Amino acid sequence: QVQLVESGGGLVQPGGSLRLSCTVSTNIFSILVMGWYRQAPGKQRELVASITRFSMTNYADSVKGRFTISRDNAKLTVYLEMNSLKPEDTAVYYCNGGSSLSSPGYYWGQGTQVTVSS
Repeated sequence: QVQLVESGGGLVQPGGSLRLSCTVSTNIFSILVMGWYRQAPGKQRELVASITRFSMTNYADSVKGRFTISRDNAKLTVYLEMNSLKPEDTAVYYCNGGSSLSSPGYYWGQGTQVTVSS
């Protein structure tokens, strides 16, 4: 069974940084497009960033220049480095595995809360 386990969320002040991690339980990771999605209260879930196994990336306009997605295929882990965080980045962040850079796939993590507040 494929499991995606996220970590790294928390409370941070505006302008601060966080790094999210997501580890996949099987080597299917090596062929998946991995993505980070987020959902704020009352809003739809949206793509934040995604990355192919060859490290081609896609970012939402709202995070370009502030967030960086990367992956370590040996560790079966994808990361989301978030800098210059804003209150509007507050959401539950979900790790996803699939086959597209622009839409979610079948595999989801349980979500991790990111709160940006002073």
